[in-house]
Amino acid sequence: MALNRDAILGAVDVQTEKVPVPEWNGDVIVRGLTGDELDNFQGSIRQFRPTFDGKGMEPVLVQDGMRAKLLVKCLVDEAGERLFTDQDAPALGAKNGSVIDRLYDVAARLSGLSEEEKAEMEGNSGTLEEAVASTSSSPETSAAPSQNY
Repeated sequence: MALNRDAILGAVDVQTEKVPVPEWNGDVIVRGLTGDELDNFQGSIRQFRPTFDGKGMEPVLVQDGMRAKLLVKCLVDEAGERLFTDQDAPALGAKNGSVIDRLYDVAARLSGLSEEEKAEMEGNSGTLEEAVASTSSSPETSAAPSQNY
């Protein structure tokens, strides 16, 4: 049976997960982002700069505080209310790096960040263009990856 509009809009589909954080002497609840929140987060870590030849613009990833920027949107209380505001990202980012990284992994998974995009955001592979293309709903195929020398 195909879902109708009301069934889709009424579905409670944002996931949460309780994560033990022994370094903080307790657990935290991580909530995945909604589609709008994910778009907002992705937009907040992307900027455009002129290409080397000056004839166009290219996307660049701003990694400063990236993990904390995601976590302030995803850490919630028992009622599902955010624990932090976006302005709290620098303070949260000053906490233990291994804890932040561990919680970021959970938040990214619950929010539907693709492995390719997550790797690009972490600076591990590919290009930002490839990461953007990997989350596109376009039926077209991506261009072949450029060679990096």
